[in-house]
Amino acid sequence: MEKTSENDTGYRRYVLLVLCAIYAVNYIDRQVVAILLESIKAEFGVSDSLLGLLSGPAFALFYATMGIPIAIAADRKNRVRIVSMCLALFSLTTLLCGLAAQFWQLLVARLLTGVGEAGTGPASQSIISDLYAPGERATAQATYAVGVNLGIMVAFFGGGWIAHHYGWRYAFLAAAVPGFLLAVLARLTIREPERSGPTMSAQAPTFRECIDVLWQLRSYKYIVFGTAMSAFSGYGMAAFIPAFLMRSHGLDTAQVGALFALVVGLGGGLGTYYSGVLADRMSRRDARWNMYVPMLAALVSLPCWPVFLLSNNLAVTIVSVMIPVALSVVFIGPCVATIQTLAPTKIRARAAAIQLFVGNLIGLGLGPQVVGIASDLLAPVAGRDSLRYALAAGAVGSVIAAWSYWMASRTLIADLSKRPDRAPVTPVSPR
Repeated sequence: MEKTSENDTGYRRYVLLVLCAIYAVNYIDRQVVAILLESIKAEFGVSDSLLGLLSGPAFALFYATMGIPIAIAADRKNRVRIVSMCLALFSLTTLLCGLAAQFWQLLVARLLTGVGEAGTGPASQSIISDLYAPGERATAQATYAVGVNLGIMVAFFGGGWIAHHYGWRYAFLAAAVPGFLLAVLARLTIREPERSGPTMSAQAPTFRECIDVLWQLRSYKYIVFGTAMSAFSGYGMAAFIPAFLMRSHGLDTAQVGALFALVVGLGGGLGTYYSGVLADRMSRRDARWNMYVPMLAALVSLPCWPVFLLSNNLAVTIVSVMIPVALSVVFIGPCVATIQTLAPTKIRARAAAIQLFVGNLIGLGLGPQVVGIASDLLAPVAGRDSLRYALAAGAVGSVIAAWSYWMASRTLIADLSKRPDRAPVTPVSPR
């Protein structure tokens, strides 16, 4: 059993709460653009392909590539300082998004936002893993991941309301403010925890050594690919479902924002948190439940897709989209917890960064872009309903993700036994 660096339960919960809030701000700044796409399209007269570039690759390019060098620093330096500095940086670049006078300026500002956001995730996950033992990690990481739902809720509800009443630029300006405040709070009140658990050597391992260790873990590779495909589906949905509801069902930004805030914030938040609780509880009997939970979440969503995409009834459309959207980030808690348990202590941040690198190149980089390009290609035939059919890419992503989690479950027990400390692996329940 690994020891936590802080025995004070209240303090651990406080740190988890602050990191969750930082993750929420991360997603506010990242996802507020989705509710603003139609307003940006109207002002600059750009295509869906360029909107996909703005919400996907423009952000993902730097977010993915900068995550690894920042994670290397997080494995060796003070992680709290890194989180605070990166948080302040992406809050500044979000502010610049609201000041952009031309589309290319907005595109550049989104590129720079990715640089700042790249540094908060791996370092935060590493901190949490040093505060919570393996049997508590899925719940802790799922609690942290609720920040995704809270961030999307605020981005859609607040961003939609502000854009509807004051314009899209003010939505960006408002999204930037909380990050500056949280950066100061984290820097002043969170202590850098002692690194706990198995280590590889007395010296900090090189990135090549990190890759060599992780490459031997087949389950790690499937988890990384599975989370990438879950992200492909989730980011594609989040980027263009608001525009789809506006174009094909006649809703405005405030209505879509309120709807998504309820579904993603309340429903998704509960789903994300309890997925971690369920994974922790079931994995005490069989560690593979950390893979079964996200696999089942992906499969449960599949029957809802055709109903959502093909129905012309607004009520049916809204009801059918609730499950896929609410379950879209269920994978984060169990998968992150498993990666943090598989990886030796001194490469935890890099193990997380590699997962984010692949996940964001495929998920964030390709998800919105593929949907945007497909929408433009279908527009001559489907007109304003082109997004109705382009969004089917999300269902394909869910199928591939479910297969990947199943494949990861097949070698997970053996891979957990390869950890440098040779710690006892969670026993497998009898068949």
